[in-house]
Amino acid sequence: MNVSRNFVLCGTGFLVIGLGFGIHMGASGDHAFAPLHAHLNLLGFVLPMLYAMAYRVFPAMGETRLAGYHFWLHVGPAAVLLVMLFLLFGGFIGESAMVPLAPLAEILILAGTLVFLWNAFRNAH
Repeated sequence: MNVSRNFVLCGTGFLVIGLGFGIHMGASGDHAFAPLHAHLNLLGFVLPMLYAMAYRVFPAMGETRLAGYHFWLHVGPAAVLLVMLFLLFGGFIGESAMVPLAPLAEILILAGTLVFLWNAFRNAH
């Protein structure tokens, strides 16, 4: 698995979606999706691109099993969380419907970040 490339591809995919929401909000004047737009661009694009650069700068990190765990613990739960936010800000569900899936996704993203930290501690030379 080329974790750096995978983070770049997924991050760019999230960016395209985030830009689409930004264009929609600007054109319509309806900014109900502004929190989703921010999450898409930061959690979906910025973080994966930073991770991709870290794995590129420290190739030993990308050669570990931890890198794969990190990738899936970030991208999968981030996608779930972003869909949940779309449903929430679109008025399709209420905040109570976010539980337990959204908090679980957030915890898994945190777990992925801790895996990344451990990987960096061990392999970023």
